[in-house]
Amino acid sequence: MDIDFNKNNDGLVPAIIQDATTKTVLMLGYMNKEAYEKTMDTKKVTFYSRTKERLWTKGEESGNFLNLVDVKNDCDQDTLLIRVNPVGPTCHKGSDTCWNENNNQDFGFLTELESVIEQRRKAADGSKSYVASLFDKGINKIAQKVGEEAVEVVIEAKDDNDDLFLNESADLLFHYLILLQAKGYALNDIVEVLKGRH
Repeated sequence: MDIDFNKNNDGLVPAIIQDATTKTVLMLGYMNKEAYEKTMDTKKVTFYSRTKERLWTKGEESGNFLNLVDVKNDCDQDTLLIRVNPVGPTCHKGSDTCWNENNNQDFGFLTELESVIEQRRKAADGSKSYVASLFDKGINKIAQKVGEEAVEVVIEAKDDNDDLFLNESADLLFHYLILLQAKGYALNDIVEVLKGRH
């Protein structure tokens, strides 16, 4: 990888640290050539600390290492995107990110959709959304809807109408998220099971 460590006349390049699973940006640090080489060698992210004026492996004191997954260089060869599997919180103040965020598992829009489902399930304003009505009918009705949507996905998978297949797939995923909440679980619980199998 061709990295331009001399572009800023200080031998350093910014290193953006991203959670490889959630895609959340965790922190920003700086690397010189030695920090980069140590990161590649140890598979634990190492920075050049401008305040300590030395190499600094994230987690060397706390144990909250950033285990390297991969590195990408930007189009100008002067900024790194480093994807990691973090061990514990990234920020020294105890949060998952250096922006004081705690998003252990953020699945983008699916996380937002889980939140909407939860809000509608708990809604006490007398209005009955489709989601609230499903919860009112109980677990059997919700499970039945998941079964119906699964059958429709199978049927559409055997045909050539991509639009219908995608729409039925969306219906299945939506109802599955409802079923997970009805059982007291979330998408993250399923991801943890899959990780355990991996």
